Amino acid sequence: MTKLLKDIAYKSGIEQVIGSTNVAIDNICFDSREANNFSLFIAVNGTQVDGHLFILKAIEQGALAIVCEQLPDQLKDNVTYLQVKNSQRALGFIASNFYNRPSENLKLVGITGTNGKTTVSSLLYQLFKFLGYKVGLISTIGNKIHNHDIVSTHTTPDPIQLNKLLSWMVDAGCTYCFMEVSSHAIEQHRIAGLEFTGGVFTNITHDHLDYHKTFDNYITAKKKFFDGLSSEAFSLVNNDDFHAEVMLQNTNSKQYTFAVRSLADFRCKVLENHFDGLVLSIDGSEVYTQLVGTFNAYNLLTVYAVAKLLKQNDLEILTDLSKLKPVEGRFSFVKSTNDIVAVVDYAHTPDALKNVLDTINDIRGGQGRLITVVGCGGDRDKDKRPLMAKIACKRSDKVVFTSDNPRTEDPQTILQEMEKGVESEDYVKTLAIENRKQAIKAAVGYAAPGDIILIAGKGHEKHQDINGVKHPFDDMQEIINLFEITT
Repeated sequence: MTKLLKDIAYKSGIEQVIGSTNVAIDNICFDSREANNFSLFIAVNGTQVDGHLFILKAIEQGALAIVCEQLPDQLKDNVTYLQVKNSQRALGFIASNFYNRPSENLKLVGITGTNGKTTVSSLLYQLFKFLGYKVGLISTIGNKIHNHDIVSTHTTPDPIQLNKLLSWMVDAGCTYCFMEVSSHAIEQHRIAGLEFTGGVFTNITHDHLDYHKTFDNYITAKKKFFDGLSSEAFSLVNNDDFHAEVMLQNTNSKQYTFAVRSLADFRCKVLENHFDGLVLSIDGSEVYTQLVGTFNAYNLLTVYAVAKLLKQNDLEILTDLSKLKPVEGRFSFVKSTNDIVAVVDYAHTPDALKNVLDTINDIRGGQGRLITVVGCGGDRDKDKRPLMAKIACKRSDKVVFTSDNPRTEDPQTILQEMEKGVESEDYVKTLAIENRKQAIKAAVGYAAPGDIILIAGKGHEKHQDINGVKHPFDDMQEIINLFEITT
């Protein structure tokens, strides 16, 4: 693919041009190692490295043009320099232009929030396939171009990968794409240049404060997504969340709400909730679903509301809701031959953990015991560690603290910080086992027939990150092995 620089720089916020923009570009990159002849290198001031330090290297590799916030002290002949105010934002528009603005040729819906992004986007992908469309998915658990899987490394890919992925979807005939939009991606302008048909706000609770520093900053980051929507787009927010109204302030988009507990444009009521699934009343119709828990009632209602806003048929939506399968690692469960139930869930925030524990306690109705295995990730928000420990202790009969993904932190330090949240009367029910495999084994050893084990934090993940090395590890597979289940 070859394009003129003047065409791919459209709307990138150029403040100064040195050289000709009438040059042919066949590669765009923000990693100097990927630069070659006919490349445009965008010098991004990232969270780890400042790309301006690698401008000369990109030119030595053959780059014909440079986008930067600060011009180098020495300018090279036959190289075009485009100075912009924000190179991260410019990268988004350049990537979109280079790949023929693919988001304008899809109905692209972005889902943001602390919890529920993956489930809602994945269920929408399933639903619209049932409705007969070719669909794309961009999510934490993987990217899909209709039936083709593409490995995911970030919740929201970088702008180049993102627009390339969207262009592949257009080429494959996809008409819809459902995409998780993380707060990091919003702050880092990874979605700059994209045209969204709609935006969804699921909820916002304590998370990512290692990056955003304050909860207000976190809220503001989410809000920017809705501020950027066009008047042709829709905003759909969870009216049961205190911050829903904030998300809608100053947005030009059409505004809609959903709720389970309060008045809203789209509402549902939980009629039954057990391990066999949920029975919901949505718009006066009774719907049986295969998903479990009140939090999934919100997810399913969100999916219904989005489908309605995308002008799908009521009866077809409701019929196909009952066909939707649970998302891997989101309240996935198995039962042993002696009637012990094990639940594996991705819950890694205080609110998500609370929701899962409340759901299990509601279902078990005081029967049996609840044994929770939980840890917290390293190199991440430390403030949530004691909160999660406290929540686990207050809602469980036994709690095993263990490693999650310790990354470069000392696992024992993480465990000690979690234990600070344990109140004196709850210490008797806790145990700390650093090795996650042994912690799960201990939980199974404690369990008796009729008990429920929750293994929280990693969900669908197939590895454990320890000191920069990803070791194969699968919570569900560990349980299957211990239960001696033949698959």
